[in-house]
Amino acid sequence: MCASGAVTRSTLRQQIADALRDEVLAGRLQPGREFTVKQIAEQYGVSATPVREALFDLSAHGLLESDQHRGFRVREFTVADYRSMVEARALVTEGVIRGLFSGPPPADAQTAGHRDCLVSVRRRAQEAARAAQGGDLDILIGYDLRFWRELGVLVSNAYITDFLHRLGVQAWVFAVPYLRHDVGAREWLWHGHPELVAALTLGDHDAVRAVMDDYNTHALNWADRLAAGNPAHPGHGPQAPSAGAPEPR
Repeated sequence: MCASGAVTRSTLRQQIADALRDEVLAGRLQPGREFTVKQIAEQYGVSATPVREALFDLSAHGLLESDQHRGFRVREFTVADYRSMVEARALVTEGVIRGLFSGPPPADAQTAGHRDCLVSVRRRAQEAARAAQGGDLDILIGYDLRFWRELGVLVSNAYITDFLHRLGVQAWVFAVPYLRHDVGAREWLWHGHPELVAALTLGDHDAVRAVMDDYNTHALNWADRLAAGNPAHPGHGPQAPSAGAPEPR
């Protein structure tokens, strides 16, 4: 959402939440950055109520922390937090994979829906892999989040899908400050999305497990590298004074 764009009342809360989330994911609102409801409301030219609701929504999703006296702060995730995200993701996806391949055969209508889903997701997978291989972080984040979100159709459980999406956003929020400052970041951008779609399309349980194991192992190896200080945490760099509201896209 652009600062100069009109904001409709019906979507005000969600638009503000989406815009601020995008600022965090892009690294323009860096971890530890503080701001108040008043500052954001003035920046967007709206009343405080939808801004407060949007900020509390982002806090509920773990992206912001609220302080009764100081307002809101972009949450700072640690390497240990990131490792826990990966481990939680691995446990949940292991159960999902087991359910996909050990449950009763899906009905014809469900099978057709899964086929259509995989056709759509295949395009996301190709774009995500291309962005990762090219080191285009901004494009990758968007396609990666949509890729995993759309794969949730196969799970048929909104609670699991929402949980994994929330983990995905938090993982990217943690990763962005490192990746933006690492000249070797490209080699740590996972690009196995097409292989996962291919394995799911074939119904190959072992291949799906192998791709997901690679995905999680890749992330944990990166966490080990960060824990060893390679690269060192960028420290978020010099920040603009917290008295100013963040510049939206």
